[in-house]
Amino acid sequence: MSYTPVIGLEIHIQLKTKTKMFCSCDNRGEFLPPNTAICPVCTGQPGVLPVPNQQAIEWGVKMALALNCKINSLSKFDRKHYFYPDLPKGYQISQFDLPVGEKGFLEISGTEESLSEKNIEDLEENPKKPKIKLPKNKRIDITRLHLEEDAAKNLHSPEGTLVDFNRAGTPLVEIVTEPDIASASEAKLFLQELQNLAKFLKISDAEMEKGHLRCDVNVSLRPVGDTKYYPKTEIKNLNSFKAVERAIEYEIQRQTKLWEAGQAPEKLTTRGWNDTEQTTEEQRVKEGSEDYRYFPEPDIPPFNLAAVEKKAKLELPELPQKTRVRFADEYGLSKSDAKILTQDPEWADFTEQVFSEVWEWLTSLPDLDGTEEEIMAKHRAKVGRLIGGWLTSKLMGLMAENKIDIRLLKITPENFAEFISLIYTNKINSTNAQLLLEKMLEAGGDPSIIMEEDRLGQVQDTNLIETALDNVIKMNPDQVTQYRSGKTAVIQFLIGKAMKETRGQADPQTIKTILEKKLK
Repeated sequence: MSYTPVIGLEIHIQLKTKTKMFCSCDNRGEFLPPNTAICPVCTGQPGVLPVPNQQAIEWGVKMALALNCKINSLSKFDRKHYFYPDLPKGYQISQFDLPVGEKGFLEISGTEESLSEKNIEDLEENPKKPKIKLPKNKRIDITRLHLEEDAAKNLHSPEGTLVDFNRAGTPLVEIVTEPDIASASEAKLFLQELQNLAKFLKISDAEMEKGHLRCDVNVSLRPVGDTKYYPKTEIKNLNSFKAVERAIEYEIQRQTKLWEAGQAPEKLTTRGWNDTEQTTEEQRVKEGSEDYRYFPEPDIPPFNLAAVEKKAKLELPELPQKTRVRFADEYGLSKSDAKILTQDPEWADFTEQVFSEVWEWLTSLPDLDGTEEEIMAKHRAKVGRLIGGWLTSKLMGLMAENKIDIRLLKITPENFAEFISLIYTNKINSTNAQLLLEKMLEAGGDPSIIMEEDRLGQVQDTNLIETALDNVIKMNPDQVTQYRSGKTAVIQFLIGKAMKETRGQADPQTIKTILEKKLK
């Protein structure tokens, strides 16, 4: 019998507000010594009163709107009770029946082209990862988005467990999906889209490895064709997209074996992901909402979100999915390149500036006829392919090798645009352009100056090329004889020798044209 995976996600995104959710403590506690960013409020001392962070509420509404949620005009906070060492009050201030937003959705795009997996992470780890196929567009429904405070952090060691309360009270947005996800690949893609949204909205750095974005995965199976929901297993301790993918794949295999053995799960359970063993491990029976004994937070009255929603709608930037489509339509980028270049707002801004500079240069060339619109229409596809390829493959590849983040890049958009113009006008060939880009990456600077100083530009003097070819013909008589006897493929050998003779500065096509005339 075959089984269908039923997968839902519970995602926590840490907001990068200046202060914590309900007090004025520094929200950068992860960078400070343990237990130094704390106060009576976030450590749960008797008699203290929490005061909601206005910025966190506004950002929560903004994220809910970006996820197409209905904003509840009246919202409130609730107490969620459970007893762990990292929860100083014995309860967490969260939201239950009146969250910030409900009934939203996020579409994921799964065309083969846009899912070539040629993103920054894979450039670092596996640039030859094969393409995967998912439905062209799939809508994942969002059950709810609510605000809450984070717990403290347990620090485990052989000597025992210590608790750092710096993180206690950090503002979180929790997003709960419907069980609409059908595979590990879809789950990963959804999380990447969500991360992208948070970064574009500038509400969180959303880095999984740093704990800014945390995900619990709910997985169950059911026979193909069955519409019933069976007891799910929640998987915790997932700190990377790869871990999410592998944990889901492992859990599907584990549960499939249980079903085939007639031992389908009969109760909700929680399992942890063991990254070393690449397995899930049972932790406890999962709690339900009744176990948390929710009730309204008595110290914080309900609040109206109508004005906050109106303000947030005016402040919403262009979202990454729309930017992706615009980059393809306006700049002629391929769908895969547009996807890669909108995975980070810094890269999107860099790309935008590069195209602006290149088009300004191109439309100012005296030898191109037509209006600005006509010139752009004629050259859009070629320029789009050129910039997309050099950005996503060459530049990102070099940056990954050297562990350079876009925020530390010494190459300015203006200089990269000039670099592209040198290639477009055949002033430098692709081999030497790669060398030039490496030098720019190391020290920045004007590409034209570097090209001249290091003699990387194309040789334009045909007399010099002819002299070099005469030397090649003289030094390689056997290959010349083979070519003239009909073995035309040997011309590639002679071209290689000529490129070496000209130190890679001549255009290979020009060399071939002149060489063929000389060998007749």
